[in-house]
Amino acid sequence: MFSCRKACLASILFVLTWGAQAQTASSPYPGVGRLATAKEVQAWDIDVRPDFKGLPAGSGSVEKGQEVWEARCASCHGVFGESNEVFSPLIGGTSKEDIQRGRVANLSRSDYPGRTTMMKVATLSTLWDYINRAMPWNNPKTLKVDEVYAVLAYMLNLANVVPDDFVLSQQNMHQVQARMPNRHGMSTQHMMWPGQEFSKVSKPDVRNVACMSNCAAEPNVGSYLPDFAVNAHGNLYDQNRLVGPQRGQKTDTKDAKAGGALASPSPKENPAVALLKKNNCLACHGMDKALVGPSFTDVAKKHAGKVDYLAKKIKSGGSGVWGSIPMPAQDMSDNELKAIAEWISTGAKP
Repeated sequence: MFSCRKACLASILFVLTWGAQAQTASSPYPGVGRLATAKEVQAWDIDVRPDFKGLPAGSGSVEKGQEVWEARCASCHGVFGESNEVFSPLIGGTSKEDIQRGRVANLSRSDYPGRTTMMKVATLSTLWDYINRAMPWNNPKTLKVDEVYAVLAYMLNLANVVPDDFVLSQQNMHQVQARMPNRHGMSTQHMMWPGQEFSKVSKPDVRNVACMSNCAAEPNVGSYLPDFAVNAHGNLYDQNRLVGPQRGQKTDTKDAKAGGALASPSPKENPAVALLKKNNCLACHGMDKALVGPSFTDVAKKHAGKVDYLAKKIKSGGSGVWGSIPMPAQDMSDNELKAIAEWISTGAKP
């Protein structure tokens, strides 16, 4: 019996040792995990390059794209991609002349009120790639390949790039790229892309050495208005949405300091409000106004004193309490969850 046990142990040790040696022999990093399988790499390697390498086979019509858009995209971007309520507008600001020229004229106007996605983006692959990997916002990577083509076809139709009966596919992406309104608006003379597929420049236009000691303090860049302009047209903060890149500073309070300087957010800002901004909570919840989700004031009235309940709901997310649009689970520390929950439970005062 003893001899049998020794023989079994010896066999097990041999198998384990051989397996470790085999793994080491096949891996360029001995002792560190294993090589990914082809299927694992394929699931991770989903990017689409400007030359459309990596683009999967598929197709989608403008008509189908409208159906998907209204069901899964319109709540944040508007039925026609023009909404400025939750995120910056996607569609608008381009013309037929821009499509012919390949450069959006409104980008050079200082009086144009905003910059839409279709005005700025130069490569069709950028739109396909981002929609595929990041949309819908509350459930990314759930669109099927054909649905991504369809949604993009609908966006292009809204921007008058393709006709109503168009079907977008991997076979005609090059032709559509030739009609992008701002296709000539991207610089490639910077060597930020490896190789020379998109640029003939052999050296980068910027060379620098990282500072490791006795480094200069980072400059604090601010914006200024002359005295006569401060609050000349009312409070700018009230004229812009509360989230995103197009919000304005307060100009009717002491924040517009002497000399016309528009101050950064006050250092005495409520710590809970700072956490809301840090975790992008204000993208869906206004302080006293409902956006995609309820206002913090309304939540505070309904769940006064319920710290543990609120912390759990914030962490796990869910839907059905305030409407059908789900709130995704929030990746915060326990301290952040508790601070926000306590703030809401005590009235959600700014």
